[in-house]
Amino acid sequence: MDQYIIKGGNPLVGEVEIGGAKNAALGILAAAIMTDETVVIDNLPDVQDINVLLEAIAGIGAKVDRLDRHKAAINGSMIGDCSVDYEYIKKIRASYYLLGALLGKYKRAEVPLPGGCNIGSRPIDLHLKGFKSLGAEVEICHGSIIAKAERLRGSHIFLDTVSVGATINIMMAASMAEGYTIIENSAREPHVVDVANFLNSMGANIKGAGTDVIRIRGVEKLHRTEYSIIPDQIEAGTFMFAAAATKGDIMVKNVIPKHLEATTAKLEEIGCEVEEFDDAVRVVASKRLRNTHVKTQPYPGYPTDMQPQIGVTLALASGTSIVTESIFENRFKYIDELTRMGANVKVEGNSAIITGVEKFTGARVSAPDLRAGAALVIAGLAAEGITVVDDIVYIQRGYECFEEKLRSLGAEIERVSSEKEIQKFKLRVG
Repeated sequence: MDQYIIKGGNPLVGEVEIGGAKNAALGILAAAIMTDETVVIDNLPDVQDINVLLEAIAGIGAKVDRLDRHKAAINGSMIGDCSVDYEYIKKIRASYYLLGALLGKYKRAEVPLPGGCNIGSRPIDLHLKGFKSLGAEVEICHGSIIAKAERLRGSHIFLDTVSVGATINIMMAASMAEGYTIIENSAREPHVVDVANFLNSMGANIKGAGTDVIRIRGVEKLHRTEYSIIPDQIEAGTFMFAAAATKGDIMVKNVIPKHLEATTAKLEEIGCEVEEFDDAVRVVASKRLRNTHVKTQPYPGYPTDMQPQIGVTLALASGTSIVTESIFENRFKYIDELTRMGANVKVEGNSAIITGVEKFTGARVSAPDLRAGAALVIAGLAAEGITVVDDIVYIQRGYECFEEKLRSLGAEIERVSSEKEIQKFKLRVG
């Protein structure tokens, strides 16, 4: 099993290039099978979640060609099976986007209930409610969701809670339903907008993505397109907090600064200097940071996927901070690991009360999920001494070339797979 070994204490300095948005790519790849013509998608991140979804798409009969590391051509004309294999679903939750895509195109889909990161319950009931509103019969049978319809008809759908997954899934199905669909209380995240823009480039008629009301006029068929995915705001934010926690100076390139506003605001609040350019953001932390309070919210609020990163940073700031998690209930699993490194944090319900300490010391910790894993790497980079992060398979699900990018900023980090390699690293760094 691979691990990261880190010698902390170096400020991270330099430039880093951000890849395509994983969460946008997952929705876009599913939507790509909704036409019988060839679709070319560029700026795909080369991470495990994307590669598994491409395998799942090939598994139902679509033709998938990797044109290069970040580009794929997909042709869905040969899909013969509307049933997705459980092997793919247990690895990534986002395979459930194939439900909306297959239901929209073929009026039938069978997808096992999803797996993925263990950060709390992410109920699928809103997806199913949306499909039923469009006229589909939906049942859960032998661990799979089976949705089918003679025809899909546009409908007025109100989502009880803001859900990115449900918004994207319903949007896909509704784009090939008869008539007019309105989704109210829809998610406004940048990757929802990106999936809508992609569908529109294939001939769909979707208006209002990025607001809380999306209006869709169904079309009979979709056509070929070439499309480039937006940059990943969570990868960008992770490097921004890496600069903050290590007292570094990082230019984060290939980003859309507008998507990072909630993250930028918090960094400025705790004492970082943040400079925005057209497609880059520079974060400088030259002194000890201050405490703040933060509560995760749907976009444009502070993102739940950036909560562990700010938690780690605030654990090194002066004063007492409160981090409140309002999206996922299991998002504080990293706190126990952080405490092993010397952090002073108490979890009460859905809030973490963080009393800042002067420094972390290296320890052996385990990544409980994707974003928490990245946050523990940041903690290791800021700590005194050697940190080993286990279970980095989670991190590899969502960050491309993570250790290479960190090394280019001056981090002493290596991916290892044995105690012997750990000892070798320790000897080398002294």
